[in-house]
Amino acid sequence: MWQNNEETRGPDGKLNIGSRPLAGDDIFGMLTELNVQCLALLAEQALRPTPPTPPMFRELVDLWSQLDPASRRRAAACPYLLMDAGFCDPYRWQWLSDQHASARSGVADTLRAPLIFGKFFTAPSLVQVARQLFTHSWHIAQSQPLRAPLFLGMPGHCVALLRTCSMMQLTDLAEQHAGWLRPRWPGRPKIWRKLLEAGISGDPDELERARLHGVQLLAMELKALERLKGLGLAPRWACLVCMS
Repeated sequence: MWQNNEETRGPDGKLNIGSRPLAGDDIFGMLTELNVQCLALLAEQALRPTPPTPPMFRELVDLWSQLDPASRRRAAACPYLLMDAGFCDPYRWQWLSDQHASARSGVADTLRAPLIFGKFFTAPSLVQVARQLFTHSWHIAQSQPLRAPLFLGMPGHCVALLRTCSMMQLTDLAEQHAGWLRPRWPGRPKIWRKLLEAGISGDPDELERARLHGVQLLAMELKALERLKGLGLAPRWACLVCMS
């Protein structure tokens, strides 16, 4: 479990993630950079001319408009990814893994892609963010397989499937299925309000509480998914748990 203390936190409340590399890679720094891009995409979507309908946009439009580069980076310094990309759905990653196996064996690809249930984002930068998210998530799964579930909000069996994919597949996936991207907890604006307000104010204690709340929520979701998997129900209910 991620922990923080005074030695790993700067005066502005931002994690000193550069001082804590894992296995030769600054995973926390990578997560922050990804989250900066994700927050920029979310702000772009929230402020588009078409009135946004999700509560996290509709109720928090004033906060999204206040995010400047400094506050965005403070909010982004979480030890987990703020965006989901169907990470809890084993069907998607089994499909991608099977595609890779078929390509290696020379068997013609006859597998159908999983269905997409509507596109959350219409902002132009979606595909660019998707490229970064898929390829860096793959890197995290490769370099930190035991910690990747909490970093990505992705059950262990899905992490294992992601690790079998090729980098080329992940690049193609971003081009063809960028619509998989969703923010975490889109129907729970209070979670986002706390994170955005803490990022804007720079209050170290509020930032700490917002980050820890996210860690606790992800840990509970992953525990619920593992329990459902044990009951043979994970494929049916996984997406519902992750979208809560």
